Amino acid sequence: MVAIRYEDIVKVPKALLHDHLDGGLRPATIVELATEVGHELPTTDPAALGRWFVEAADSGSLERYLETFAHTVAVMQTAPALCRVARECALDLAADGVVYAEVRFAPEQHLEQNLTLDEVVEAVVAGFVEGSAQAAEAGTPIRVGTLLTAMRHAARSQEIAELAVRHRDAGVVGFDIAGAEAGFPPTRHLDAFEYLQRENFHFTIHAGEAFGLPSIWQAIQWCGADRLGHGVRIVDDITPGPEPALGRLAAYVRDKRIPLELCPSSNVQTGAAPSIVEHPIGLLRDLRFRATVNTDNRLMSGTSMSREMALLVEAFGYGWKELQWFTINAMKSAFIPFDERLRIIDEVIKPAYGKLNG
Repeated sequence: MVAIRYEDIVKVPKALLHDHLDGGLRPATIVELATEVGHELPTTDPAALGRWFVEAADSGSLERYLETFAHTVAVMQTAPALCRVARECALDLAADGVVYAEVRFAPEQHLEQNLTLDEVVEAVVAGFVEGSAQAAEAGTPIRVGTLLTAMRHAARSQEIAELAVRHRDAGVVGFDIAGAEAGFPPTRHLDAFEYLQRENFHFTIHAGEAFGLPSIWQAIQWCGADRLGHGVRIVDDITPGPEPALGRLAAYVRDKRIPLELCPSSNVQTGAAPSIVEHPIGLLRDLRFRATVNTDNRLMSGTSMSREMALLVEAFGYGWKELQWFTINAMKSAFIPFDERLRIIDEVIKPAYGKLNG
């Protein structure tokens, strides 16, 4: 098999379903915005700050990992800052070969300067529109959809769900809940999920990352999640061996083709997986779950979609066929209309990989 070069991975089209806006800022932008608002950072040297984020997130604890967001959220409290961060996000993803991305953020965390929830969403969507337009001009077109996230430890999920539906025709394609899993089960937000189902709206739920099978079971069977944010702990319901045996929940997830938004580097950082080589994505791919590859938080993991794919190539010996499989899985699972998904698969993804597979 021909060795896959990193620079070639950058060039191929990629689809991303799980990326946090406040986890992907450019370090230099954080420094500039922090100076404007008087927020104190661990360091004002962009390169050193980038290293600090990765090192602080390398704790093996989801709770410690989440603490790093205090610095990014602090500089995302005005409409111009939100617009800039979103614009740069779209440009950075496009430059990495991402042709479709769903980027999520929690509007309720950006209200300290008296913005309304609607103004927060409008600023972010405007940034994605600007960034996408600039990327297209640069010859790296990207389609960005926005997911609105409610914090699972708070009590605003119904309000954020209604906000998402209100902006469904203006760039928002789905809903999510995020935050520490332990002690905050998804069923606490059942009203919001039932409302979204009545509105025929898409949603994913962070589940099966720090907490195990009960979180996944609730997300699917009680709340009706379309996808699982992470979902890596589904392997707890798989008995390893020459012929792995699937428990009832794992079999249901596979049979129903429920997408798993797997984030290898992030999962290692938070302790959900011991290493990339030992990450369950290898087993889940072999068993043909609807596995997808994602970045989660590019800043905290010091990563990109190309880097995540390169790590999998190194760990599992994957070729272009496997990378195409992950990419099409993600595109099939996107929250945009079927005809748009099909167009990107047939006109962008398959032709590009076809040249390499041939």
